[in-house]
Amino acid sequence: MKQPIPFHGSGSAEPAHGDLNDVMRRVAHGDKEAFSVLYDVLAPMIFGIVLRVVRDRAQSEEVAQEVMIDLWRQGARYRPEAGSVTTWAATIAHRRAVDRVRSAQAAADREQAQAAREHTTAFDEVAEQVETRLEAEQVRRCLRGLTELQRQAVTLAYYRGLTYREVAEALRTPLPTIKTRMRDGLIRLRDCMGVTT
Repeated sequence: MKQPIPFHGSGSAEPAHGDLNDVMRRVAHGDKEAFSVLYDVLAPMIFGIVLRVVRDRAQSEEVAQEVMIDLWRQGARYRPEAGSVTTWAATIAHRRAVDRVRSAQAAADREQAQAAREHTTAFDEVAEQVETRLEAEQVRRCLRGLTELQRQAVTLAYYRGLTYREVAEALRTPLPTIKTRMRDGLIRLRDCMGVTT
């Protein structure tokens, strides 16, 4: 197959309609010389179509090469009764160019969505950390408003996971006293933190 060439010339004069159909028929049978002629005739036109859609020279050259490869591989699918070789090639070129633009846009959209998710996640994590710190600070402030026995009982029960009986044993205080102090302490904490039931 012919090596890619930069697309900047106007190409050679197009063979007559019937001659190009014959060239295409020979390409369909794997004739490399016929493909060379087809390439020289159609490559500049195909590049122009692709460039108008894609608007990037390097990508347009790449897409134009893909179109030429399609013409080589799909030569047997060409039907003269459906239109000229030029029209068929132009249609393939336009479709390929649109596909490239859509693919590039989809990739850009995915990257943008990913960046937005990462930004949102980072913001959410920071907001959550700040909220947790503020809540912890409020709990500490409210705990300082309790009596010593209430604070010790609540701390042992809620931060160390002890039962009422274990708290009573740890503080060497009767169980009913612990229950009363914890109930009173929790009510004061709830009121201090503005929790409504």
